Amino acid sequence: MKPQRKARDLFRRKSEAGTTLIETLIALAVLFIVSVSMMALAVAAIKTTENQGHLASRTAEYASDKMEQLLALAYTDAASNTAVFPTAPAGGQGLTIGGSADPSSPVAGYVDYLDVNGNLLQVNETTPVGNWYYIRVWQISAPAGTTHLKQITVTSRVSYMIATGRLFPQSTVVTLKSDPL
Repeated sequence: MKPQRKARDLFRRKSEAGTTLIETLIALAVLFIVSVSMMALAVAAIKTTENQGHLASRTAEYASDKMEQLLALAYTDAASNTAVFPTAPAGGQGLTIGGSADPSSPVAGYVDYLDVNGNLLQVNETTPVGNWYYIRVWQISAPAGTTHLKQITVTSRVSYMIATGRLFPQSTVVTLKSDPL
């Protein structure tokens, strides 16, 4: 009976033995590698969410806001200043044909700048543009072959984003305004 009892005791001791230091270190190394990989994925997700989610939706919102301001003008308005808010009755271009829909080449009277919170920055010829965060440009044109119709194009672009080397989030809104005759 003693030899059988010895074998059982030996088996019980081996099965109750804990993990060794080497096994623990290997498990920790695997856990560390997986954690670092997941952190890289999390950083990429945060950058994408900020650039394409938050900033892109803000550019669309700000382009729509400017479009609403322009659509509130009369078709024949050629004097309202829409580079300020609320719209000033004089000192601007109104819905005069002109401007640019390209934020890289803004045209005076058809551009405004917003801060990081979307507040309009008051800028004029004597006050240089400071630390703007969003630029909005608009263009008023007459579509070819039409009369009594104006096309309004508003483009809003952000000036900064987390990841570099990519296109900045930008939104463009286009609509037609007709002359009520």
